[in-house]
Amino acid sequence: HMHISLQAGDDMVLKRMKRRHLRQDVVDFCQKVRALRSDVTFGADIIAGFPTETDEMAENTLRLVDECGLIYLHVFPYSSRPGTPAAKMPQVRKDIRKDRAAALRAAGDIQLNTFLKSRIGMIENVLVEKENTGHTEHFAPVMLDRVIEAGTIAKAKVTGLEDGKLIAELTG
Repeated sequence: HMHISLQAGDDMVLKRMKRRHLRQDVVDFCQKVRALRSDVTFGADIIAGFPTETDEMAENTLRLVDECGLIYLHVFPYSSRPGTPAAKMPQVRKDIRKDRAAALRAAGDIQLNTFLKSRIGMIENVLVEKENTGHTEHFAPVMLDRVIEAGTIAKAKVTGLEDGKLIAELTG
């Protein structure tokens, strides 16, 4: 699992944020990494409603979630900080920022659910964090069928999905 400090998926917004990458750089990066390791998953930090962001710019970011298969999103509606260059730019209405953040979270949830369903039937290495819960190498949350010592890496077969968590049976 790799986490990307993306911030936005539109070139103009990225430029105004003073980011050093373009939208296509992110797409290319995800494609190159997947070519080297097909089982990699990606997460990202995204700010919704950055000053001057238009509907079209927001849509570019939303499409990037699907294009890169971003499954773990940390989405934040933009909040102005006094004294920053962005605070002096034309602001996006608060309700629009919240709506855009909700749309991004929904897109991420769809990507995550699709990914989690694809793991059913697979054998996963699970880092046990608390008794019978942990995370896979893809950072997917797992509920195990029995208690095992925290800190253990256990092999488990994924048998289902419930409330956003993989359900798995220990195989060893």
